[in-house]
Amino acid sequence: MIFAVILWGSISLSDYYYTNIDVKLTLTNFPEGYTTGSQLPEKIKLRVRGQGWKLVSLNVGPESEFRISVAGDSGRQHLSLLNYLESNRWLISDVDIINLFPDSIKFNVERIITKKLPVAPELDLEFKPGYGLASDIKIKPDSVLVKGPFSYLKTMKEIKTSEMRISQLDSKTSTALNFPGRFGFEYSSNVVNVNLDVQRIVDRQFDGIIVDVTDVPAGKDVVLLPNKININVRGGIEILGKLNSDEFKAYVKYQTLFRDTTGSVAPELILPKNVTLQFSKPDRLRYVIRSF
Repeated sequence: MIFAVILWGSISLSDYYYTNIDVKLTLTNFPEGYTTGSQLPEKIKLRVRGQGWKLVSLNVGPESEFRISVAGDSGRQHLSLLNYLESNRWLISDVDIINLFPDSIKFNVERIITKKLPVAPELDLEFKPGYGLASDIKIKPDSVLVKGPFSYLKTMKEIKTSEMRISQLDSKTSTALNFPGRFGFEYSSNVVNVNLDVQRIVDRQFDGIIVDVTDVPAGKDVVLLPNKININVRGGIEILGKLNSDEFKAYVKYQTLFRDTTGSVAPELILPKNVTLQFSKPDRLRYVIRSF
């Protein structure tokens, strides 16, 4: 029985068949110091005819490449892939090429430049209820040297990482991000490390913040009513737990009082980093300006 199956398979694979195969498109032999940033298909589709055993080997072996030697001047290139069949003998030695798609490609050959760019992590973060980022995302390295085609690199302000989604965050997390493969681009570091300061986000009240009046001219005095406020802020539980009232500053500019027509003003606040204001009490202060 097994012998019969093997015999039948051998006979079947000796017949000729038609099939489609995808092969990687690879450009080689650019002039020194040149590359392309043009959008090219990663693979080309070949319609081929050949013996079954040969077609099987094409599909189950290592990934095949259709190699094109650029080896020409810079500028716009328009190449017919049919002209490169002879230089890809592995394709035509035992099979017939019926057609290719695409059958031609267009791209620019241009000078390579180097530019230092900040890294922009492409993160889709989902937090457990009550949690969030307590401070800025930290990236190491936070910038990389990028080599690439002049026309693209000259306008780039940052380099984005590959996208990553992280769900159910409820604690500090570190992860590694790489850069998406892009023909003609090289990076001084292919991986960056990202640290996420995830904490429970809470509110906390700080009382008795003294409100100063700044830039009071000579011969003038200002009395605020009241001259202290209470504030409610939001932030990571570890961050808020280390703060005290002295780290919050509140003030009113004299010019603001001078231009006011309502009789009360809202104080301006300087908050510690990674803290957001929820509200202050009172939110407006009355005042008296005295001359002497």
